Amino acid sequence: MSKSSLGETGLHELLAEVAELRRRLAAALADNAALRDQLADRTRHLEAAERAGKRQAAPFRKGPPKPDLKPPGRKAGADHGRHGHRPLPPPDQITECHEENLPDDCPHCHGRLVETAVATQFQTEIPRRPIVRQFNVHVGQCRRCGTRVQGRHPLQTSDALGAAAAQVGPDAQAAAVLLNKEAGLSHGKVAAVFGQLFGINLSRGASAQINLRAAERLEPDYQLILASVKDSEIITPDETGWREGGHPAWLHAWVGDRAIADAIDSQRSAAVLARMIGGDWDGTMIQDGFSSYNAQFPEAIHQQCLAHLLRRAQTLEEAAEGGGVRFPRQVIALLTEAVHERNRCVRGEIPPARLTTRRDEFNERLGKLLDRPRQVPEQATFAKHLRNHAGEMFAFVTDPLLEATNWRAEQAIRPAV
Repeated sequence: MSKSSLGETGLHELLAEVAELRRRLAAALADNAALRDQLADRTRHLEAAERAGKRQAAPFRKGPPKPDLKPPGRKAGADHGRHGHRPLPPPDQITECHEENLPDDCPHCHGRLVETAVATQFQTEIPRRPIVRQFNVHVGQCRRCGTRVQGRHPLQTSDALGAAAAQVGPDAQAAAVLLNKEAGLSHGKVAAVFGQLFGINLSRGASAQINLRAAERLEPDYQLILASVKDSEIITPDETGWREGGHPAWLHAWVGDRAIADAIDSQRSAAVLARMIGGDWDGTMIQDGFSSYNAQFPEAIHQQCLAHLLRRAQTLEEAAEGGGVRFPRQVIALLTEAVHERNRCVRGEIPPARLTTRRDEFNERLGKLLDRPRQVPEQATFAKHLRNHAGEMFAFVTDPLLEATNWRAEQAIRPAV
């Protein structure tokens, strides 16, 4: 075979190899595109599932309806359990009595009717017609000092006369406060309820003033609540914030031994609580790790909320790679073991005297964990927090009155939110 033929054969083989490589490259690109589409689809489904898990308003879930959905309401017949009926009113509460006689004849065949019994039915209704009271206020003057004096009826809510003589009664004012503070209606909606249900004209400003005057009247009771919180051996605080006209606002809740106090302030700082009960309070505080509580109450015993620490460690574990999962898992195991050991003592499985030794063991194990340097910045920050509050982790182990978390404050703050 000639040299030129050998070169031509090699060229054909080379071209065939190039064509095969191009075919493989095209197939690989197609597979890569398909995998990218599949990854994007899985990512969308994962994000949708995460959003659905965090969404609190279940009626507004997106997506198709569930198949074989159970019908709403109770089961028919005796399957739905105990029957609950509205109790009959006592006789002294009946304000009206109406007689409903038989018709003149049968509505079906027009035959003659014979009465066989008289049954009773009760109906409870809300008053729609407002009660308008007129007070003839007698005004006089003292002959000795000349002071102006006027009478006041127990049902009067104000001493105002003249242009401000039209007032809202005590029951109506209580209803306005209830609708605004308990039901969460805005002052505009409170005014709409009064106008549509009761025929009482009420403005937004009037609803706001009613609430402010109610707050002034309740101030002595609020001070009694604060005094009770101040006398508590254990206080569990929590706070949550929002923006009011672009400015920060914070709702504080403080759970004491016998009372719960709330306050609204422009700052999150624990100085709000210090102003209310005094910075020299030296009880035990179960808090979520907010450093301001340690600064404002240096004389108090502090118990860190383990739920917050566990959630933080679990987040670090999920983000960690390789051996980086070891530290958050060790923290989770240690805190969880401490909670279980305390629960065993509460159930009577181990003697209380053993908890003192176990608490020392937990502190020692925590110290060994924190002695090692951490390469991951987020884990180093978490370790620094644990190191700064190392003496505040396991106070609950040896004190049966202490909780391991600040759940009481979190629950107390929900109604106000």
